[in-house]
Amino acid sequence: MKSRNPLYILLMFLFLVTGCGQKERNRTQFLQELQSIDIRRGEITLCGSEQGSFGKVSFGLSCAEKVRADFNLATALLHSFEYPEAEKVFAKVIDADPECVMAYWGVAMSNFHPLWAQPAKEELVKGEKTLALARSLKSTSQRESDYLEAIGAFYDHWDSLDHATRVSKFEHATEAIYRKYPDDKEAAIFYALALRAASDPADKTFAKQRKAGEILNALFTAEPDHPGIAHYLIHTYDYPELATLGLPAARKYASIAAASAHAQHMPSHIFTRLGLWNESIQSNLNSISAARCYAENSGLKGHWDEELHGIDYLVYAYLQQGRDDLAKEQLDYLGTIDLVSPVNGKDAYTMAAVPVRYALERKDWKAAAALELPSSQNFPWDNFPWEKAVLSFGKALGAAHVHQQDAAVQALHALEDSYKRLAEKGKMYEANQVLIQMKASQAWMKFFEGHKEEAFQLMTEAATLEDATEKHPVTPGEVLPARELLADMYFESGDYIKALATYEEDLKRHAGRFNGLYGAAQAAQKSGNILKAVQYYRELVAMAPSYDHKRAALLYTEAFLKKHV
Repeated sequence: MKSRNPLYILLMFLFLVTGCGQKERNRTQFLQELQSIDIRRGEITLCGSEQGSFGKVSFGLSCAEKVRADFNLATALLHSFEYPEAEKVFAKVIDADPECVMAYWGVAMSNFHPLWAQPAKEELVKGEKTLALARSLKSTSQRESDYLEAIGAFYDHWDSLDHATRVSKFEHATEAIYRKYPDDKEAAIFYALALRAASDPADKTFAKQRKAGEILNALFTAEPDHPGIAHYLIHTYDYPELATLGLPAARKYASIAAASAHAQHMPSHIFTRLGLWNESIQSNLNSISAARCYAENSGLKGHWDEELHGIDYLVYAYLQQGRDDLAKEQLDYLGTIDLVSPVNGKDAYTMAAVPVRYALERKDWKAAAALELPSSQNFPWDNFPWEKAVLSFGKALGAAHVHQQDAAVQALHALEDSYKRLAEKGKMYEANQVLIQMKASQAWMKFFEGHKEEAFQLMTEAATLEDATEKHPVTPGEVLPARELLADMYFESGDYIKALATYEEDLKRHAGRFNGLYGAAQAAQKSGNILKAVQYYRELVAMAPSYDHKRAALLYTEAFLKKHV
């Protein structure tokens, strides 16, 4: 064999040494950049009736065998919106296998939360930096590269493209994966999530929701313990027109992810839509208990937002059954909370809505007129104009009913200020919610001033707007539905036939509401339709069969049924 030129051998040696050195420098720089990102790390902290149970996920993965169980756990947490804990486990995967591209995808997904509040700037920056690192790696899997680019479609140009546009880009990217890999169950599940996230609240055909439901239901029978399928089915069908379709998933999901506070709460979205108050109450009691356990075990400062979220749904359900004493206990407890974490719209909505619900559902107009923002909470209310508007609305209705004109006008001005601030920020969904409240407030002010025609016009406009707009997932329902308020106005004016028809129309969208059923019964009785009155009075007492009947409405209902049945 012919000997190598010594100079050639020396150059090759220097090239290899230099290349290895460059590779090591690149690896060191990569790890330094990774450590500079504030990715959550640590052991997961969750509580539930079966601590450690989050459902079953099997995500085909090219990463090291040693990290696959943790990756599946992280993905299960992601599917139950346990975002901080999911991020911790994805970080654990990265630390064990820094070249696992999908673990970076997981961190980015953990900061996206498509059906919750939009990511804060620091979350967008974290996602962007994490994706940049992942893109510098050489993935051996085209499928995993496709997943990475799908979430990249959301984070890319986040500082120049609006949130809705980027969610739409994410939807189209996940659809491409779904179609490219037809045997990939996770692709189908994440595409269904993307469809729900990109759905138009004004689309009453529910086209994207129905499509998502078809995809998920096709998987549900074969994957009954997958947390994402059941969870996303609930979100997909969280509408009055679709809620019955979500009942099987609602009754299954809590047992799938027993250690997740959100999984304990989420079924109550469907229970609330269908007026299944006992199931909603139990769901939220479990969720609140798990949330308190999580806050304590994780060393969280203050009360976790999941606890407050559950309290709002719990109070709503109690009030629909006339269990005012239990609702008052939650209201009083809420008043003792002086620190929440994280500070967000869920906290703000609960703190504003619960006292309003307690006053308005009981028609305690004097208490409603005296409502003020909670003073015990050190809370940045100026950052939450939509949530503040809920209290202004309650105050306006209360003041109008007790004929405190100046106070009603002042509350209306507060609503107008919230509307202006939201519109200026381009938050038109929230602005339109406040617009509905403004019209309803003005309607009752006009009604008690004697301007009945204008009052009915405004109240009808409010009801029509609300019918065309879906409620936000943060709330179990409007503090008082606009169409129910319209029915109340017909009743107050003595038009009992129109009142009955309007109550019945509203009950189609707000099943099992105490005031809707009682209003319908009263209107039927006043209009001479005793059979229908008996029907609605019976429904009302069936909803609260064994509780201390302290509301005058329930006492009257029992007396009426004794006489007529």
